Amino acid sequence: MSKIELLAPAKDLFKAKIAIDYGADAIYIGGKSFSLRSRASNFDYSDIKEIVEYAHGKGAKVYVTANIVFHDEDFKGIREYLKTLENFGVDGMIVSSLFVASMIKKAFPKLEAHISTQQSVINSEAVATLKSYGVDRVVLGRECSMEEIRNIATTTTMPLEVFIHGGMCSNYSGRCVLSNRMTNRDANRGGCAHSCRWKYDVYKNGELVSDKEEPFSMSSKDLNAISYVVEMIQCGVTSLKIEGRMKSEYYIAQVVKTYRKLIDEYYELGMVTPRRIRYYANELLKAENRPSDTGFLSGKCDDSKHLYDVNGAGVTHDYVGLVKAYDEKKGIATVEVKNMFDLNDTLEVFGPTIDNEKVVNKLMFDKDWNLLKEAHKPTELVYIRLPFAVSVNDMIRKAK
Repeated sequence: MSKIELLAPAKDLFKAKIAIDYGADAIYIGGKSFSLRSRASNFDYSDIKEIVEYAHGKGAKVYVTANIVFHDEDFKGIREYLKTLENFGVDGMIVSSLFVASMIKKAFPKLEAHISTQQSVINSEAVATLKSYGVDRVVLGRECSMEEIRNIATTTTMPLEVFIHGGMCSNYSGRCVLSNRMTNRDANRGGCAHSCRWKYDVYKNGELVSDKEEPFSMSSKDLNAISYVVEMIQCGVTSLKIEGRMKSEYYIAQVVKTYRKLIDEYYELGMVTPRRIRYYANELLKAENRPSDTGFLSGKCDDSKHLYDVNGAGVTHDYVGLVKAYDEKKGIATVEVKNMFDLNDTLEVFGPTIDNEKVVNKLMFDKDWNLLKEAHKPTELVYIRLPFAVSVNDMIRKAK
């Protein structure tokens, strides 16, 4: 059995390279057309060509999403688009349309056709039907329990991809029209306004009837499947997928690295102890910006898996710097400021080859080598003394 694939998201070229460098076996990206994340930066042709070359040079794969729910007018240019991506060496397409999947198999044989979670595939009969179309992989709906995933995996030779981390939609695999109704932005053609996460009051006959002091949302908690990864490996899942094409490079780096280490530990030792799983779960908390849960993996969802309290969500400011250079002779790192940090803060450095090295920030300079007591201007470059070597694109956060 081949090693399971760790699949990571990226919204632009820089974050795609971060995902690969931090341990992803494959990435999925959106082009300028046919992608559900229209508000992401997304990739033009030159970016796609560059990231394919970069990924293949590192032994990684690139999949491109064309996962909108197509209306007639949306098909314009799809053949030319697919031909260009095939010529660039893209490894596969993630598509929601069976017509597009069939087109890929008939006309673009160098591209794999992966059926998107937008198809809401949650049973073995649907997988068998899709196999008859000749598709190469099925992304199961996030509404599957672990038991259902195991059962499906035992009935098919179809490669299966399963989401393990990130945002969860309140409707079946993104099939939602709240955004359409409320903002005239089509959620299934890339325009989701995340209306389920807005703040709502409940009124009846013009009177406020909410029993909470604060408004609530209809949003689901994020997915966190760290405790199910070993089971997914053992039952034969092909690919573990992280959601988050709108996320920061810090989120991508921390989440990818955490799952990478757990997967590698399993293949090296044949097991991951509960204590180690708790350690990895705590590592994921460092990148969490909404409360998370196991979603449908543990069975039917109840109200504990919903984020009714919108005050339970929030982006942390722990990520304070990105390493841009390191002078080994002087022990000085050039750091791009991301969030404010001060002299004497205890910092934690991590990267592809460095694990949570802690240091007290005892010496810091601005770009003109003036002593600094605080770094508070995002994107400015500062110099800090580090007693250990670091590399470009290592990341620095406040230690807890």
